[in-house]
Amino acid sequence: MNTEQQLKRIQDKLQQLLKQHAAVQKENAALKQELQVAGKKISDSQQTIDELKQQTSILKVNADAMSDADKKEFEKRLSHYIKEIDRCIALLGE
Repeated sequence: MNTEQQLKRIQDKLQQLLKQHAAVQKENAALKQELQVAGKKISDSQQTIDELKQQTSILKVNADAMSDADKKEFEKRLSHYIKEIDRCIALLGE
């Protein structure tokens, strides 16, 4: 193999490596963006959880004034919210 062929082979491999490098950089940028979005969703979910905890605390204080039917309905709604939050957290964990 002569020098010219070796140089051509090296250039071809270099071009291939440059293309791979650009693809990896693009993928890295996309993954960073995805991570940022997921972090924002987690932060938003945590804020929602904190707000719901506060509301629950307030409602517990007022729970003594509720009828049994109201308490059951409230517990049902609260259970639904908790399931939705758990589902959101599970989706964010994927």
